[in-house]
Amino acid sequence: MAGRVEVGEDEVASQPGLETEPKSESGHNISGNKSTIMEGESCLLKKMEINVSEAEKRTGKNAVNMQEIYTVYLIETRQVDSPNEDENSVPDTLWRRYSEFELLRSYLVVTYPFIVVPPLPEKRAEFVWHKLSADNMDPDFVERRRIGLENFLLRVASHSALSRDPIIYLFLTQENGWKEAANESGFQAKADSRLKALNATFRVKNPDKRFMELKHYGDELQSVISHLLRVRARVADRLYGVYKVHGNYGRVFRYAASIDDILEEEEHYADQLKEYLFFAEALRSVCRKHELQQYDLEMAALDLTSKKQQREELATGTVRTFSLKGMTSKLFGQETPEQREAKLKMLEEQITDGEELLKAKNLECEDFVKVAWADIERFKEQKNNDLKEALISYAVMQISMCKKGIQVWTNAKECFSKM
Repeated sequence: MAGRVEVGEDEVASQPGLETEPKSESGHNISGNKSTIMEGESCLLKKMEINVSEAEKRTGKNAVNMQEIYTVYLIETRQVDSPNEDENSVPDTLWRRYSEFELLRSYLVVTYPFIVVPPLPEKRAEFVWHKLSADNMDPDFVERRRIGLENFLLRVASHSALSRDPIIYLFLTQENGWKEAANESGFQAKADSRLKALNATFRVKNPDKRFMELKHYGDELQSVISHLLRVRARVADRLYGVYKVHGNYGRVFRYAASIDDILEEEEHYADQLKEYLFFAEALRSVCRKHELQQYDLEMAALDLTSKKQQREELATGTVRTFSLKGMTSKLFGQETPEQREAKLKMLEEQITDGEELLKAKNLECEDFVKVAWADIERFKEQKNNDLKEALISYAVMQISMCKKGIQVWTNAKECFSKM
């Protein structure tokens, strides 16, 4: 693995307290998650039906006691693995705000840094065709966001690792208490700061080439989809103009009157592209976490090398590099044998701890790469299938619209011929 720092087997094999199966920052065993990702075992979606069935506008007070208007979404769930299942049974329901979905995703990103966590739909409209409203309270935008939130839950519930997290089940089934359970996990304290991630990006000396290529892959994915969305908006604008002109010719072109509805429906195809626009940031998040791990590994190796050099200098009485300690010894004399012996003993203990730490970080970094790469391969396959289906459906819709337009002109031609 690129970036691995070697430690002699004789130096670490006998060290106590070394974990052979490193865990994620949340305490989850990464090796266990790897097996569930790769083996595709049963997931929550196979046991529960999940729907975000409707949205509702409400009025309340915010944190600073100011009046606000917000939207809540109704989540419906029904168990499907019960032996006494009744098809007509009433599903369990609860309401969630968009901010609660944001908190849930933040928890997942921190708890599972080795997974490409599905993104949420946009909070405010971007890449919107200019004839449509960009107001986040607009009913059409709220409806598209409802569909996006349902898609987010379905993706999470179908993921073999994410769907096993107890917080997901609480979010779907308990009106209250899930936030407290999430906060008790301490995920907010474990979140890496942007500054720390940026520092690791520039200071890591031996980055893994695969993750560098993955970062480029994410940037390219975002660039290509952004371009597709802009092109789609221009095509929509052009079609709108053409069909509006048709409407001026009379009632025979009554198909043109429905163009607003057709283009509004077309936004749903744009939302499928936007999902993968936001997936690009999820890919970068995995890359940043790997860079942080690699940086910590290199710092641990550097510190161990420094401690070993100090031990050698103290044992031989020679100083290889200029240091304040060396100048002090020359000015005020050498340390007594007792002092030197005590420092050597302390350095030996620090070197032993450093070797254990380095070994653990090597294992953690290796395991992170294996698990992350398995999920990245899953994501790429999912992306190829989803975008292929979305673009084919979009092309079919465009062909259908063109056929309807041709039929309108054919009918008009026949009318003109009979005049």
